[in-house]
Amino acid sequence: MKLTWLSSVENAHDDSVWACTWVPATDDRQGLLLTGSLDETVRLWRHNDGLARVNTLTGHCLGVVSVAAHPSGRIAASASIDSYVRVFTVDGNDTIATLDAPSSEVWQLQFNPQGTTLAVAGGSSASVKLWDTAEWKLNATLSIPRPEGIKPSDKSGNKKFVLSVAWSPDGRHLACGSMDGTISVFDVARAKFLHHLEGHNMPVRSLVYSTAPLDKRVLFSASDDGQVHIYDSEGKTLIASLSGHASWVLSVDASPDGAAIATGSSDRTVRLWDLKMRAATQILTNHTDQVWGVAFQPPGGTGVRNHLLASVSDDKGISLYSYS
Repeated sequence: MKLTWLSSVENAHDDSVWACTWVPATDDRQGLLLTGSLDETVRLWRHNDGLARVNTLTGHCLGVVSVAAHPSGRIAASASIDSYVRVFTVDGNDTIATLDAPSSEVWQLQFNPQGTTLAVAGGSSASVKLWDTAEWKLNATLSIPRPEGIKPSDKSGNKKFVLSVAWSPDGRHLACGSMDGTISVFDVARAKFLHHLEGHNMPVRSLVYSTAPLDKRVLFSASDDGQVHIYDSEGKTLIASLSGHASWVLSVDASPDGAAIATGSSDRTVRLWDLKMRAATQILTNHTDQVWGVAFQPPGGTGVRNHLLASVSDDKGISLYSYS
């Protein structure tokens, strides 16, 4: 497995780029890259020989910190530290819904694999809200419980701040990463907390489940402690800890073939990790500032053998790589 640099866009936004995801292809359009920036905009990009900007979408009054694409490829959502989530059509930029999340900023969001629910991490509200995508009504609020051993009198409210969310491949479970380093796993249908996954001692910035058919219980986490953890999310077991980044690990994503993960870090690098070797096989240094997001294009966009990886950074740029 290998990442090959294809192209970069300098000054892709007017400020730091903190979020990226791929919008699935539709019958009449190829897949697009969606990016969100502290310049308060969301931008869409088409890949041909390089990245070409398709549209700039506005609507937030503070920086955009997370973006998510619906499995249909028709709609997407952006979250901002202005405490609002904007849901919009990808091709027309029509606002479908505006989800209010006071009194807490929204940090990360993700549609479930079926496209029926949008999970929104509520930051300092210490909860994740589940929104029905048919009528955009609030279905449930999942409150992050206090880890065992912490007394109610402890001044740890800020430690429960929710930073990251990830859906299991079947949509049954939702994992949430918090400021205190714990990961909470929920049964979504019952809106029930199941257990914590422990091992990190600093904020968990990013989570993703494995894409390998036989490893659907496997969860990857990225943390400010510089570690990438591999968990059996149902067995509550830490399988492995991957070391190598020199600073915070801000983002993690799983390759479409399930054989690798990519990470972005405040050490300004993107790393490709071989999951069999449990080691980084490539270190890419295209960015000049911390890398906030990495995202593999899902299957179906670029053929069977080659897939795209995008990375975004505080340097305002986007880099694109071929994964093969």
